[in-house]
Amino acid sequence: MSQEVKSADHVVLACEALNKTYRQGPQEVEVLASINLQVMAGERLAIIGSSGAGKSTLLNLLGGLDTPCSGIVELNRAAFSLLDDNARGRLRNQHLGFVYQFHHLLGEFTALENVAMPLLIGGKAMAEAKQKALRMLDKVGLGERADHKPSELSGGERQRVAIARALVTEPTCVLMDEPTGNLDRHTAESIQALMIELNQSLQTSFIVVTHDERLAASMDRALRLQDAGLHEVNL
Repeated sequence: MSQEVKSADHVVLACEALNKTYRQGPQEVEVLASINLQVMAGERLAIIGSSGAGKSTLLNLLGGLDTPCSGIVELNRAAFSLLDDNARGRLRNQHLGFVYQFHHLLGEFTALENVAMPLLIGGKAMAEAKQKALRMLDKVGLGERADHKPSELSGGERQRVAIARALVTEPTCVLMDEPTGNLDRHTAESIQALMIELNQSLQTSFIVVTHDERLAASMDRALRLQDAGLHEVNL
């Protein structure tokens, strides 16, 4: 586990008494129970756990993509539950980035256009959006591939584009769901190194859901989701 000391000391993403229950036929299944979590500015946090433990559910709640049965999620001290749909969307666009196991790039658009998309949605002019997108592609080592479509890129390159897209708005926090799950070991290690480099240079917080214990061990701390609760672990 990294022993690096972060200079920032304020909470950027937090949840309190978070509960989520799903109904399966006549039964209710408790997925998350009384989850409390604080993520600091610039912190790298791993969440590990077995398949079906509720890791992706937790990530969706933290990102305001799903609604808890009870409890509060706050991003930059704004509670998702107190915002309407439009305000939640603006908050996510401005302060959160998302990276998934499957890159979810738009196949008809170039790498540059995919990365520029969150800026355009946020109201930036096309020229400014493309300029910022190109700078971010340079940061992930893909400036020369900006005009290539996803089908013309390798799996590792597509995931780098997805990371650039998540970071182009300079978000407070990036939520990553199995970002190296579909990559070979060498490519996964390069993505891991890139994440750490960008975290250190941009001071963006990362929350990474992963089965990869090497990736988890490179974070500042790790939590295991088990029996509907979060528990500190040492890797």
